[in-house]
Amino acid sequence: MDKKSINEVQDEIVEEFGAFDDWMDKYALLIDLGSNLEGLKDEEKKPEMLIEGCQSRVWIVAEMRDGRLHFRADSDALIVKGLVALLLRVLDNRTAKEIAEADLYFIQKMGLSEHLSPTRSNGLLAMLKQMKYYAVAFSQA
Repeated sequence: MDKKSINEVQDEIVEEFGAFDDWMDKYALLIDLGSNLEGLKDEEKKPEMLIEGCQSRVWIVAEMRDGRLHFRADSDALIVKGLVALLLRVLDNRTAKEIAEADLYFIQKMGLSEHLSPTRSNGLLAMLKQMKYYAVAFSQA
């Protein structure tokens, strides 16, 4: 089976969240995604894995295997953990080039930008920036 493109995954996410009119339901879905995300072990939650710019604590670990980047992440806040779960769903198991060149429009299209607090929006951008940074760093290694 062919792997879905980044845009196909983004469209799926927009559709899933579009099924709900009420933002409380969308937040509940985010919290659910966060609850189902396998977290990191305590020894993986190193200060250098902590994302700067997030109000909550968020750790993202990246490794290159078979020419693809694999991400794992955790957060101490469930909504934020849900946000990082969405980013992982879109960007995990991709080539560094795919990640670096990705136009991530799903956040805007699902209306998330307007419904997150400014600090959460900044945190989301910081997580995304870090994942793209890993892609660039691994592609140059």
